[in-house]
Amino acid sequence: MSGAAGCQGGGGGDRGPRWRRPWKILALGLLSASSVLAAAPGAGAMSKEEKRRLGNQVLEMFDHAYSNYMEHAYPADELMPLTCRGRVRGQEPSRGDVDDALGKFSLTLIDTLDTLVVLNKTKEFEEAVKKVIKDVNLDNDVVVSVFETNIRVLGGLLGGHSVAIMLKEKGEYMQWYNGELLQMAKELGYKLLPAFNTTSGLPYPRVNLKFGVRHPEARTGTETDTCTACAGTLILEFAALSRFTGTSIFEEYARKALDFIWEKRQRSSNLVGVTINIHTGDWVRKDSGVGAGIDSYYEYLLKAYVLLGDDSFLERFNTHYDAIMRYISQPPLLLDVHIHKPMLNARTWMDSLLAFFPGLQVLKGDIRPAIETHEMLYQVIKKHNFLPEAFTTDFRVHWAQHPLRPEFAESTYFLYKATGDPYYLEVGKTLIENLNKYARVPCGFAAMKDVRTGSHEDRMDSFFLAEMFKYLYLLFADKEDMIFDIEDYIFTTEAHLLPLWLSTTNQTISKKNTTTEYTELDDSNFDWTCPNTQILFPNDPMFAQSIREPLKNVVDKSCPRGISRAEESLGSGPKPPLRARDFMASNPEHLEILKKMGVSLIHLKDGRVQLVQHAVQAASSLDAEDGLRFMQEMIELSSQQQKEQQLPPRAVQIVSHPFFGRVVLTAGPAQFGMDLSKHKAGTRGFVATIKPYNGCSEITNPEVVKEKIALMQRGQCMFAEKARNIQKAGAIGGIVIDDNEGSSSDTAPLFQMAGDGKNTDDITIPMLFLFNKEGNIILDAIREYESVEVLLSDKAKDRATIFKGKMIPNYIIDSNLEMENMDQKLSENDSHKQNSEEAPSASQDVGAVSEEPEEGESSDVTDPDSLSPAEADSDSVSISNQDSSVPGTDEASAPEPACTQGDHQPQEQKTETESNSKVNWDNKVQPMESILADWNEDIEAFEMMEKDEL
Repeated sequence: MSGAAGCQGGGGGDRGPRWRRPWKILALGLLSASSVLAAAPGAGAMSKEEKRRLGNQVLEMFDHAYSNYMEHAYPADELMPLTCRGRVRGQEPSRGDVDDALGKFSLTLIDTLDTLVVLNKTKEFEEAVKKVIKDVNLDNDVVVSVFETNIRVLGGLLGGHSVAIMLKEKGEYMQWYNGELLQMAKELGYKLLPAFNTTSGLPYPRVNLKFGVRHPEARTGTETDTCTACAGTLILEFAALSRFTGTSIFEEYARKALDFIWEKRQRSSNLVGVTINIHTGDWVRKDSGVGAGIDSYYEYLLKAYVLLGDDSFLERFNTHYDAIMRYISQPPLLLDVHIHKPMLNARTWMDSLLAFFPGLQVLKGDIRPAIETHEMLYQVIKKHNFLPEAFTTDFRVHWAQHPLRPEFAESTYFLYKATGDPYYLEVGKTLIENLNKYARVPCGFAAMKDVRTGSHEDRMDSFFLAEMFKYLYLLFADKEDMIFDIEDYIFTTEAHLLPLWLSTTNQTISKKNTTTEYTELDDSNFDWTCPNTQILFPNDPMFAQSIREPLKNVVDKSCPRGISRAEESLGSGPKPPLRARDFMASNPEHLEILKKMGVSLIHLKDGRVQLVQHAVQAASSLDAEDGLRFMQEMIELSSQQQKEQQLPPRAVQIVSHPFFGRVVLTAGPAQFGMDLSKHKAGTRGFVATIKPYNGCSEITNPEVVKEKIALMQRGQCMFAEKARNIQKAGAIGGIVIDDNEGSSSDTAPLFQMAGDGKNTDDITIPMLFLFNKEGNIILDAIREYESVEVLLSDKAKDRATIFKGKMIPNYIIDSNLEMENMDQKLSENDSHKQNSEEAPSASQDVGAVSEEPEEGESSDVTDPDSLSPAEADSDSVSISNQDSSVPGTDEASAPEPACTQGDHQPQEQKTETESNSKVNWDNKVQPMESILADWNEDIEAFEMMEKDEL
């Protein structure tokens, strides 16, 4: 997601040629406020030298990512940084919906065009534009996402065109340019138009670039649902295309889609759902938030007003914003609610995409909640190094991936622009350090497979180059560092630049204010749209710090609990309601609270207790709401407790030349042998391939294996037998590599290796499992470098820890990073180690989506051809019209308090007893499907909840 160049707002309507002046004055006002605050005594301003150093570091990081894409991947859509090759759709295992962004149109290069100009790389930009014009084909027989193609490709072409004509006007570069990128954008726009062939005007989610939607060969057009953001994030690019070309049809289609969504909003709450039926307009998913599925819809309403000057967009945004702050905002949290019952939270976790929202609040002018939410997110990042894809309300990891998303960097930039507080420069410095320390690999930057273990995914999305480096560079750049005025442009959600002068160009759309046909607007909604900066910052350089201070320890030392709606309305103060995690069946006070909430306790013969809720028996409707929330929490808690015995993933880190700890592979654990979670140093050694390779008989090359970590192939005997054979040969550890060609942790749940049904106490060495793709990375390294050293551990170690007491070769220290000398770094290692130990281990996290066993899979641990899933069965739970029940709660055991130092979240795993069985990878559950399955559970619960009349 992306913000705008500054907090830009004001009146609406037709402004004519004078329209740009108020925006410019406001932008200068923000910069003036920034200068005053940054120079204030005691504000801890960062020196110009340090800012310049960090800006140069961002440039070096961009060069590392961009040059590796061009060298190893172009003309493919994306770079695979672990295997140093391009990702071509159809040639790699399918990743589900994620691959819909790929259209064989050199996605990363197009997405990066205007970033090159922002970073003052005008020569590289000119070369890149020539490559796009010469090489890119938009007429491919590929089904792509309308949303992703619009924001990344159409937006990238328009952003490239915007800066190309700017450079041409300056007279030095692009003198040959004649609008070629705009012509490509128009061609692509026409290829997207068939998706809008619906009665509602909402577009189909996918379109075939060559055949459209309804064509027999299109392979799409049967979908009925789309996300709100997918249909509502078109107006900036489509309107810009219409304004640039004078062809009005694009803006007309985008406006019609926005009008339809606005008309279908839930009238009493003024909220919209996540998913809508494109034919009927019915809400399919009725939960509402500011994260995934809705996020950029709100963003584009406000920015459409900024770019187009149409008051109706601002009125709609303010109406929605009032609802968001009334129901979803629970500072510093932003929690999804049900659109028909907005006082009820729809889930107890947040996704990382909401990190854009503080930046949007800066554009709105509502700075205080922006500072609060941003600070909460920063505390989560400091705990996990990156923002997990999802995390719970008590800041535990829910989904552990991090695909190098830029939303938090975006909000950091805009908060610095708005406040001038040098604190946000330090935040940006932390982001740079973490990217270099944990995500940087020899061929670029790799997404994090698991923020807890530090394992990597062979993925570098185009938005990383389009957005991350743009915002980080702008954060540290002074005005004299830029070759153009960034305040003359607005950023799209993909951070592409569109000029503000488009507002007065080719205005072919009649402006009809349709908003007031549906609602009466409160004038107070408009009070804080781009306010005077002196009101925001009343000569107080400590303004932002005073808001952040109460949240400094919110993640590690306290768990913020929202005030109960009932207590809030009754004025009884901030006493929180009973939470499922704190409940004890033997506590009389807890039982009395349950009774008021309409929850009764039934003792079962086996010693367990069953909870049943009758909403009509609650003391009040507010107590009934608390009861419903308690039951939802108890359902989640019951499921989590049954998953805790699953072992977490482990890490195989390549520490020898030329990797030096930068490549981390996700590994499956074993239920026997050394427990790496109890041996923080892990096991380090050079790898050696055993003979026989399957390890099922006595090792014939023990002289090669002794004091080494043995590599072997899965199959033909039990894992424990392999471990005993290599241990007898003198190996200090073992890695089993899957024999299923093409298997990967990217597309399959992690396996844990089970024993042989016998006592395995005699096995003392660590054993880890790698899928075929990850294993081949090690085998390829052996072929190229012969000696390969790895570290087996519970989580990836930072390089200072790995090389403690050893000399690190100069060539792994990036020349442009100006890193401190190694003596100082090693002397600080104890503090690094302490921080590492304070971070939660993978075995302590809760809330991940667990995989159910596929049909036909056996759990017989003695069958060498079987694959047994880790036990993750959960008791059935029902929520009916009047009653809700949670069977099987253990009366004798009480859940641990939520605010513990460690998280408890298992990864998606299956226990494996032997590896000769062949797996049909096409049927394996994809990560995105796991996410959708988790959402579907929420949907079903709340569909039933909706029927319950409190």
